[in-house]
Amino acid sequence: MKPLQSLVVLLLAVAIGVVAAQWLGTDDLNRYGEVTLRYGGYDYHSNLPKVALLSVIGVLVLWLLWSLIAAPFRAWGRYRRKQGRVRLIDGLLAYEHGQWQRAEKLLDGAAKDPEVSGVALANAVRSAQVRADAPAAEALLQRLGESDATLQALLRAEQLLANDLPVDAINALDVAAIQPLPPRGLWLRTEALARAGRAHEAYGQLGALRQTKVLPAEASSELEARLAAQALLEAGDVNALAAQWEATPKALRPTPDVVAAYATRAVALDWDEPALLALEQALDHRWDDELVAVYGRLPAERLATRQANLQRWRNVHDDSAALRLAQGRIALAQQQWDAADAFLHEAIAAGAGAPAWEALGEAFAQRGEHVLAAQCLANALRLQRGEDSVALVRAPAAVVDPPLHATVEEQSIAPLPPVYDANEERDAFGNPRLP
Repeated sequence: MKPLQSLVVLLLAVAIGVVAAQWLGTDDLNRYGEVTLRYGGYDYHSNLPKVALLSVIGVLVLWLLWSLIAAPFRAWGRYRRKQGRVRLIDGLLAYEHGQWQRAEKLLDGAAKDPEVSGVALANAVRSAQVRADAPAAEALLQRLGESDATLQALLRAEQLLANDLPVDAINALDVAAIQPLPPRGLWLRTEALARAGRAHEAYGQLGALRQTKVLPAEASSELEARLAAQALLEAGDVNALAAQWEATPKALRPTPDVVAAYATRAVALDWDEPALLALEQALDHRWDDELVAVYGRLPAERLATRQANLQRWRNVHDDSAALRLAQGRIALAQQQWDAADAFLHEAIAAGAGAPAWEALGEAFAQRGEHVLAAQCLANALRLQRGEDSVALVRAPAAVVDPPLHATVEEQSIAPLPPVYDANEERDAFGNPRLP
């Protein structure tokens, strides 16, 4: 209490005491009642107000005596709590500074205060984990369970997820004693379900997770799209896929990752028509290069219709390298070699990268030109390593099919003529431009 407040309280107590003394001095207090106390053969008479006042004074005196006796113990308790707070603050600061061993020691000492033992032991566990001291971390974690079982479950689930043990993390969070889970527990359980291949269950938790606002709005939307796509990919049959697709919000269905997952799983279940229809509707609604790449890569039928759709989209998105690559793949699936070569040349010139080189290598391999196919695959590897592609060269017949008795030294080492340079400028039909 502040000195001014103490002074005011003291003045009020004195004023009340003076008024009470004057009131008790009057002679008509017996009308409020009399009290007779008989002890040791003697009778003591008084009026009720005086007895009540003496009782209050007696209680106050006893309280004062108890306060004086307990004062040293309270002072010692305050000192210990203050020291515990100091160790907690110093331990958290040492943890932030990366002084893991010092932080663990200080936080372990601060845990002796029951009021802060949970947060102190939790950060001590993290310090031991950073030091890769598994026995110390486990011992601290066991102690944490005695004071805060929920915090222990959260830390254990976090550790199990880091060790890629999602099922064990789910079991740690499903303990009845810690239900309902706090927001961080819901988020950890959602991640564990997704990693355990149970995305449909994780998707069902999104409503509760969104209400807790443990994630920002943007991160929550990304998580919803990721879980929706994973749940579609995990569908066991056509009926489960259709049910999951119907459960997906309409605003989420045109999302590239979601519709690509639906189409990929539908084709894998021999359900080509809905898969292609969903991709076509999504691309008509919003163009996406990754989605058109999926459209050209799917091993589905309706090749002529897909080629027609790609040509229709090219009238609007002529600068899309992914679209040209998709056209090349569809032409390759139709065994239209010249068209496939032209489309794939255009895709490479437009910057489609390693996937276009791989598709071109497949085209050469299907025609038996394995030397050129190997060079295409080598260029794909170069691009993946961040290197530049090189021009393809066609080997002479003697090199393509050397005699069985020829040695490496006997084979021709003459320079081979280039087939074409994929990096050179080409026209709309894939032919090199003349200087």
